[in-house]
Amino acid sequence: MTRYLFRRLISLALSLVVASLVIFAVIEVVPGDPASYMLGLNAKPETVAALKDQLGLNAPAPVRYLNWITGMVQGDFGLSYTYKTPVSQLVIQRLAVSLPLALYALALAVLVAFPAGLMAAARRGKVADAAVMGATQVGIALPNFWFAMLLVLAFALHWQIFPAGGFPGWDQGLWPGLRALTLPAIALALPQAAILARVLRSALIETLGQDYIRTARAKGLTGGQTLLRHGLRNALIPVLTIMGMQFSFLLAGAIIIENVFYLPGLGRLIFQAITQRDLIVVESVVMILVFAVILVTFLVDLAYAAIDPRLRKRA
Repeated sequence: MTRYLFRRLISLALSLVVASLVIFAVIEVVPGDPASYMLGLNAKPETVAALKDQLGLNAPAPVRYLNWITGMVQGDFGLSYTYKTPVSQLVIQRLAVSLPLALYALALAVLVAFPAGLMAAARRGKVADAAVMGATQVGIALPNFWFAMLLVLAFALHWQIFPAGGFPGWDQGLWPGLRALTLPAIALALPQAAILARVLRSALIETLGQDYIRTARAKGLTGGQTLLRHGLRNALIPVLTIMGMQFSFLLAGAIIIENVFYLPGLGRLIFQAITQRDLIVVESVVMILVFAVILVTFLVDLAYAAIDPRLRKRA
């Protein structure tokens, strides 16, 4: 297990180095510069040059890359050109919205997908299976931003159960914060639950065809007992893969939903930073999100080893 863990840590570190080089290189080739954007079209060249020197944009690219990486390792993500605020402070403020939203949406997706996938697999080829598969097809095809607007019309404007948008802050209490995130979480969870249910159903059906499942049934276990005791655990590896990918998407890819509900999350921060040419924010936030994705992948790999002992022996 130690060797398996060490190999995964080496892979994580190499992935981070490669990702940082790619992110920095992409930002470098983007046309324009923050100084010209901040000062406007009519700014004098000497003024622009002075601001670029103040922001450190005149230094060679390798020097700026090393300064950026060194600062991130030390917890210093730089100063936002637009907000004049440390990027780390901006990230913490926005992460307080995006992280609970991602966890909330993933929890809802799991609560819906697991019973649906289990029921579809247990009743393969029957009416319940067809109903679940039809519902998941609709969930995948339905655009989440359109579903989000329907949720606002129904639950915010008509019945007035949840707020239509905005976020009050966690200092106002847990319930107001959860109420503000409920509709966005449902909108995000719908397609993820549909995908997860279909993957779980397929994995369970494949698992239920194995010899050890037939042996368990021959020993007197019911179909439900066999499904839960033997089938579910062995079908979890592809499900965990999808869940890891979904969490990464929910954390970094909820820009449209955050804009629909006016949520001050990481997605909106990246969008605003790109439009404002705040490159240090774009670089740092994207790198943090890449780190989150790689870390989730690493944790999923560890979960593989915990579920399947053969992976530990193979490593």
